[in-house]
This record gives sequence, structure tokens and C-alpha cells, in this order.
Amino acid sequence: MIPGFLASATWAGIKKKGLKDLTLIFSERPATAAGVFTKNRIKAAPVILDKRRIKRGLCQAILINSGIANSCTGKKGLEDAILSARMVANGLKIPEKLVLVSSTGIIGQSLKIHLIKKAIPTLIKDLSRDGFLAAAQAITTTDTFPKISQRFGEIEGKKFSVLGIAKGAGMIMPHLATMLAFILTDAVIEPYALKNALQRAVDQSFHKITVDGDTSTNDMVLALANGLAGNKIIDKNSFRNLDRFEDTFTWVLADLAKMIVKDGEGATKFVTVRVCGARSKREAKGVGFTIANSTLTKTAWFGEDPNWGRIMAAIGRSGIPIDPYKIDISFDKVKVTKGGISTGTKYEKFAKRVLKKDSFTITINLNRGSSEETLFTCDLTPDYVKLNAAYRT
Repeated sequence: MIPGFLASATWAGIKKKGLKDLTLIFSERPATAAGVFTKNRIKAAPVILDKRRIKRGLCQAILINSGIANSCTGKKGLEDAILSARMVANGLKIPEKLVLVSSTGIIGQSLKIHLIKKAIPTLIKDLSRDGFLAAAQAITTTDTFPKISQRFGEIEGKKFSVLGIAKGAGMIMPHLATMLAFILTDAVIEPYALKNALQRAVDQSFHKITVDGDTSTNDMVLALANGLAGNKIIDKNSFRNLDRFEDTFTWVLADLAKMIVKDGEGATKFVTVRVCGARSKREAKGVGFTIANSTLTKTAWFGEDPNWGRIMAAIGRSGIPIDPYKIDISFDKVKVTKGGISTGTKYEKFAKRVLKKDSFTITINLNRGSSEETLFTCDLTPDYVKLNAAYRT
């Protein structure tokens, strides 16, 4: 529950009967808005429409459907996105330009507009302050659980709240992969400050996760701030208050991002990849994501095999200048490689015990600088292949 925001979800008929597939988020008054969108050059119709509308810095409603991506659907796809937003605007009696839309599901299929039109009155009627858990469930596709997070903060004696819902389990890679996130706050913040806060928060959360290295056509993070907390307005010059807001805001995004990794399709391990001793954060991130996206490292983690050789091979092809005789690799606190050479079979046996856990950290020290980055990923399992082989059937 968050002051001034309502949500609802219903079954429109896009998914199998009984599975909610249409969601509405509504702010009781126009909210300051910002968005971050997929970097994929092929963009779904909702992304194209929302990127245009978000420039105004205002939004009052978001319509989300799951099951159909409305991507690669040509002119009709954009027309359908506009029409669905118009139907919501008419039902809520708000300006059409204040409605954003979002879709997730199978690429290449057009929206079933007749089903959405029929379901919108129910969505509007069911809007509730307690509707966010149902909304989080309805936006899922291959997810195994709804992702919702909330945190409270305080600015100069005024309490504020940040609530977020997200979906994602596969096609997860920085620059936003198959994931949607909707972040709501009652804080008073001006559009430029919210836009920058969102970008920084995304860089510290969703841009630090990967499940399979794929990037989708649909994905977005939208943030709305309705100002009901009544705090002194946060702008780009409110350094202390902006920091306080961003601490709470970023915590929610990071919490959701970790949930997405933990729910990676078929995943059994949550893996933290920490790269330190780099000359820049860019270097550390480059090495980290090469390891986190390697099929060989991910399958080794599933097999509970501390195969540090695969990690070394990934580091070597990362494109980052390194000295192989300076690299140390550890699983939690067990160092299996020092100066690029094995520490011995005894330590590999200790490391194997580490990999039996559901969650562990791999630390790679390049020993060439003082910069570091921490990323989050998961293992790769036979269930991932089964899920994606059967996704359309």
C-alpha cells in the first residue's frame, strides 16, 4: 500500500483461463514520471509509445498486459498500443497523454484488443490500495513468484514510501532485458531529479544482473512520484535530500533485481560475482559479465564444480588487459587460484562444499588497480533449456 496509488489485475483471456494477464496502476493525481527503456534496436510498440509520452514528465496510469509482447507487429502494433491507452483514459476520465502501456510475452503476436477492451471496466472497478500483490502476479510470464518490494524513508521529518513491482526470469542482461519494473513513490520530486535518480538506481541494480545474456525488445522501468508525502521538493540542487531519497529508491530496485536473478529460469544457485583490483569500474564490469554470462561457468556452478579454469578462460576473452600471473580466484573465502596458479586439490575440495550452497560469492582479484564491481547471476540448468524450448507450446 502506498498513498495515492491504486492497482488492479484481471484475466482478460490472453493467458490460459484463471491466470491474470492484465494490470492497471493508477495515481489519484498526475504524477511526476521517468522511464528507462531497452537498448535493443528492435523496440516493441509500447516502448516506442512510452518513450514519446514520458518526455512530458507526467503520468497517471499504466496498463500492462502479459502473454503477448506486441513487438514486431508493425503499424498495427503501435495503433493497438495507442488504442489501449485511449480506452483506459476514457474509462478513468483522464487525458490520454497521461496513460502509458507495457507488454510482455511472445514476440510477433498482435494484442487482442477486443479482449482488453472488454476487461478494462473490470480493471477500473477493482482498483484498490491493496491491489499491488495481484498486480505483481499478473505481469509475470515464466516467473515462479511475484516480485514486490517496499521501503520507507524520511526527509526533513516527512516520511515517504517507495513501492516497486517487477517481472523477469529469462532474457535478463543489462540494458534491460525481459523485465518490467514499476516503481511508485509519494515523495515530492521534480522530473529532472527523478529521471536522474532512476538512471542511477537502474545502473546500481538492473544493470548489474544477468541470467542468460539475452536482451529483449520490450523492457522498461517506469517511475511515478505523486508528491503526497508533502516533503520539501527534491530537485537537482537538494543534495542531502536527494541522497536520502536515492538510498531508499535504489534499495527497492536492487531488491527487485536480486529477486529476478533468484527466479532465473530453472536456476538453483544465486551467484555473486565480485571483481576487484581492476584499473576502472568498466574493466571490472567487463570481466564480471564475461564470467557471469559464460555457458561453461554457469553449467559448472550447476554441477557444483569449482572449475576455476573456466573462470580464467572467461577472464582471458573478456577483452580487458590482464596479467594472468596476478589473478586470484576465491569461492566465498576459499582461494582456489593465487597468481594465476592452483592452490591445490585440498582447496578445491573446500570450494566444492561452497558450491553446494544455494548462494555463494566468487571473487576475482585482478591485482592491477583499486576499482571493483559486484554483479549478480545464476547457474544454467537443464530446466532452462526445457522452459525455453517449450515456451510457445
